[in-house]
Amino acid sequence: MADSLLKIAGGTIYDPANGVSGQVADLWVSGGRIVAPPTDPEVRPSRVIDASGLVVMPGGIDMHCHIAGPKVNIARKMRPEEKRRDEVIPRTTVTHSGTMGSVPSTFATGYKYAGLGYTTAFDAAIPPLAARHAHEEFDDTPCLDKGFYLLMGNNHYVMRSIQENEPQKLDTFIAWLLSSAKGFAPKLVNPGGVEVWKTRQGGNVHGLDDLVDYFEVTPRQIIAQVAQSAGRLNLPHPVHIHCNNLGMPGNWTTTLETMKALEGHRGHLTHIQFHSYGGGEGDENTFNSKVTELAEYVNTHENITIDVGQVLFGETTSMTGDGPLGYFLSNVYGGKWFSGDTEMESGCGITPIKYKNKSLVHGLQWAIGLEWYLQVEDPWRVVMSTDHPNGGSFLAYPQIVRFLMDRTYRQDVLKTCHPRIRDRSSLADLDREYTLEEIAIITRAGPARILGLKNKGHLGVGADADITIYTPHENKETMFELPRMVFKSGNLIVEQGEMREAPMGRTLHVQPNYDNELEKDIQEWFESYYSIRYRNYPVSESYMHEPEVVPSN
Repeated sequence: MADSLLKIAGGTIYDPANGVSGQVADLWVSGGRIVAPPTDPEVRPSRVIDASGLVVMPGGIDMHCHIAGPKVNIARKMRPEEKRRDEVIPRTTVTHSGTMGSVPSTFATGYKYAGLGYTTAFDAAIPPLAARHAHEEFDDTPCLDKGFYLLMGNNHYVMRSIQENEPQKLDTFIAWLLSSAKGFAPKLVNPGGVEVWKTRQGGNVHGLDDLVDYFEVTPRQIIAQVAQSAGRLNLPHPVHIHCNNLGMPGNWTTTLETMKALEGHRGHLTHIQFHSYGGGEGDENTFNSKVTELAEYVNTHENITIDVGQVLFGETTSMTGDGPLGYFLSNVYGGKWFSGDTEMESGCGITPIKYKNKSLVHGLQWAIGLEWYLQVEDPWRVVMSTDHPNGGSFLAYPQIVRFLMDRTYRQDVLKTCHPRIRDRSSLADLDREYTLEEIAIITRAGPARILGLKNKGHLGVGADADITIYTPHENKETMFELPRMVFKSGNLIVEQGEMREAPMGRTLHVQPNYDNELEKDIQEWFESYYSIRYRNYPVSESYMHEPEVVPSN
């Protein structure tokens, strides 16, 4: 044991999951895990890291980003102008070469996440039919443990099961789909709306009680039934919801109805900033924040968790499983546009976008994101995200930390924005400043708990030895953008911005139990409608790097 024992000595530890906040202590690591201190005084560590005066946290967890799969690959090809002008990651003895831009290449994605102290990331929207592709890209994305959510809010079998009031079939299908694709959680994107977009060649649903053509089900039914199914299956992470009417003025009422549609069942509403708008459709003069009203509901309903989808000013790329939204944004910005259709499962839309601080709408989007962090009372139920790359790059996380910890800084930036933002949002009146403990919650401990990852997001005995060590600095953006050291599974992978190792990490997925007899119905339906054979659909573990099944709750 002594030959592989690491001691991180005297660091100031922030481990909220274990009630540790700013305490000076030692960490011991062996076999890729945090271990108890040796009781035998003869046992000596093989290496000691002096962390005196440094801040020690678990590795960061990005629970909602877009880093793999067909939509990401298409977005990379769509933006050659970014590849030409932005940073190039050079090849070294440790790293492969890579390209940056708003949609970095696979290798660059892994290196840059690790460089910020992040060791786990989940892609938020993969069509089951494209799962094999996503796993192949995961196998090219180093330094991270990874997983993905499966799109099923517009899946024909899901809607048919709901239409026919067959909850057992719905449970079986969701469990079979997650097991076959090696996915982590069910994802709903504009439930019902993407199907209407395809069948009506440009339509959409506009309320939770609109009927989906041919299936005669509503978005409300899809949300409620999939949430209930996820609960019956005891999935570690509940249904992950991209609400209807994303980005539309007045959509806050749809968001509130979505929360109510959960009927007390667990649900995670993602990139909530994009769903919190008041005002009339097409009328910029009435566009405003409705965070206060929505946050009041979240604060009183513990079944709901959120991530923010913070907007940052600058150029980025919008990519989404919400096909009609992609088309809408392409009309607004007048640039390139891609629309995709995955047979009987989902769609997608991709377009470049630029957020400007002098724009009333963009400035309000920026302010609304910060309002969410500051108005949700329980930091365990709000998670840092930019919906990378939709609101901005994950590389902006250190700047968001500074916004949250430094009221003066965010007020200074607010002064550079459109002046009417102060009247249309409550940001100017919010004095709350986050502590380091709260930052550790929204970037580490909180997402681990929401995802049901018992070995991540904390530094207790048995946890994965994913550890980030920061040098304290008055400017918290400076502190968080360049960790002193980053450990993945107990191995030092980044030191002062330099890559020391680039391990591939594990693939996290679920494998729920289901009724094998009902699988016959899935097969019959599949062979009747899909363009590929049933037996070719499931993903073999050979496509995955170190697959790890996360157990049910």
